Amino acid sequence: MTKTPGRPERPERLERRERSERRERPERSERSERSKAAAEKSERWDDGLIARRAAERIAPGEMPGETSGEPADDGEGSDAGGFGGSYGGGLRTRLDALHELVGLSRTRVESEALAEAGRVLDEAAARQRLSSRHTVVALAGATGSGKSTLFNALAGVAVSETGLRRPTTSAPLALTWSEGAAGLLDRLGVPGRLRRRPLAGGAADAALQSLVLIDLPDHDSAVTAHRDQVDRALGLVDAVIWVVDPEKYADAALHERYLRPLAGHAEVTFVVLNQVDRLGAEAAELVLDDLRRLLDEDGMALGEHGEPGATVLPVSALTGEGVPELRELLARFVQERTAPERRLAADIDAAAARLRPAYVADGRVGLGERSREEFAGRLAVAVGAQAAGEAAERVWRRGAIRACGSPWLRLYRWYERQRAHGSTDPRLASPVEDELTARQRVEQAVRIVADEASLGLPAPWAQAVREAAQRGAEGLPEALDELAADLGDPAARPPRPAWWPAAVLAQVLMTLLQLFGALWLVGQIVGVVPPGLLPPVLVMLAGIAGGPLIEWACESAVKGPARRYGQEAERKLAEAAAACGRARVLDPVSAELLRYREVREQYAKVAGPRPSPRIVGTGGRGGALRLGATRAGARVR
Repeated sequence: MTKTPGRPERPERLERRERSERRERPERSERSERSKAAAEKSERWDDGLIARRAAERIAPGEMPGETSGEPADDGEGSDAGGFGGSYGGGLRTRLDALHELVGLSRTRVESEALAEAGRVLDEAAARQRLSSRHTVVALAGATGSGKSTLFNALAGVAVSETGLRRPTTSAPLALTWSEGAAGLLDRLGVPGRLRRRPLAGGAADAALQSLVLIDLPDHDSAVTAHRDQVDRALGLVDAVIWVVDPEKYADAALHERYLRPLAGHAEVTFVVLNQVDRLGAEAAELVLDDLRRLLDEDGMALGEHGEPGATVLPVSALTGEGVPELRELLARFVQERTAPERRLAADIDAAAARLRPAYVADGRVGLGERSREEFAGRLAVAVGAQAAGEAAERVWRRGAIRACGSPWLRLYRWYERQRAHGSTDPRLASPVEDELTARQRVEQAVRIVADEASLGLPAPWAQAVREAAQRGAEGLPEALDELAADLGDPAARPPRPAWWPAAVLAQVLMTLLQLFGALWLVGQIVGVVPPGLLPPVLVMLAGIAGGPLIEWACESAVKGPARRYGQEAERKLAEAAAACGRARVLDPVSAELLRYREVREQYAKVAGPRPSPRIVGTGGRGGALRLGATRAGARVR
């Protein structure tokens, strides 16, 4: 290689550093641009939010790779480009359904209820972008449970500090058997100075190449920051090993704060009874049986007899008893490479359980045909459809009687009307007409149909249905008034049947007969006409009897057509009112119900098939059986 004259040769280490800095400049610029884009979208759901934050975070002072000398996801099997493809069939379907569910529910369900679902989506995207070769397992336990001692026993070297001082572990400590897990450790917030590698252990260590073991602080530490670190890490790791001791295995804080809420994560949970060397064989078996009983009461399924569930194992980190078995279980567990998906499935189960009150109705919901008909009937009453039909019928019958009635009866009725009109008797005063549309009846009809449509719905969707009905009811009374005015008064111009002229002509003939008979009699009296009383009297009686007879016949003939005319007028007004109510109230309500059905279908995909109980063995000496759960999330308390 030709050297430049007069220029000192740079050390190889300095050249590597310069090349690294040149590579980092465009990467930092790109990270800055991504950071700005993430800030602009912070108000909406984003599946990659946590992943981008982890990728954009630049630790001040030291980078994990710089301190530990560990390359960031380089080497064989590196998964810098993603989780190794999309999640598998059923899990991918549930994630897509959960994403769709959040989108459809954003304006209906409170954001607090959707926060857990959003967190699950973010964590799923973040985990997918990181190494798929590694399985992150956390060691969690109470003060004095021997958690750090077990950590060292699994590592084969004292990498975690142990002692009588409490708390001994103040920050998460990572142990990796292979390279390529830097992104996972960055996500957990483990600094580079707390990342360790175990001693080479031959075939046993070769089986653990995909394991990332995290020693967490004590979950019952007096330091609040330590408990916060534990809570955060437990939400990010793929699996957890709970280390308990014979004295604190029944601690209420452990069961109520962690094991019971995480009962649905049984398939990614190990419960290790440490310090069994302090117990005799019989006492250790009794403690194990009691521990299994407590776990069952917490709702956590136990993976015994080949069933999926939590693993309970007695060990002694001090003497090494049970440690090889635990290493073998961990080796099989990480080699399956299904822990991230199992953990995510359990998280989805937990999110679905929390969202269940917002999506699962008590019974069959919807707006039946009977409710729709009753709503239309109430609007018809409010708009006065029946009264309008009866008025139209009365007007038509009155018109027929008036047109076909006897002149003398018409004269008498006219006289009665004039007398009633000029009277001051309050009993004969015309009643004050009501408004065209009764507002209170309309509001009551809308309220009833809204209650029927929202019956059994979860609270957010019931409220959405009521609000949709109320919005439609705001201008409904005025719209019904305008509708009735546009249709006009059906009684104003009743139709005239074709037989009315013939009836009027017959009535005129009867009147003429009466007049003719009367003139005939008068002529006989004055001597103009030859005497003969019977013929003029008969003619006169025929006219007198024929007039009422024709009026009665017309009144009987008009009943059917008048009734049909009134019914037709009532039907038109009722149908117009129903159409107006349907467009303003029923259609918006139906749209909300349809939206609920869509989200209910998505929720069913998220929740997955409902598990059924199964019988699992206690593992005790007596071989007693108890009722357990078939899968993670079967019983969430």
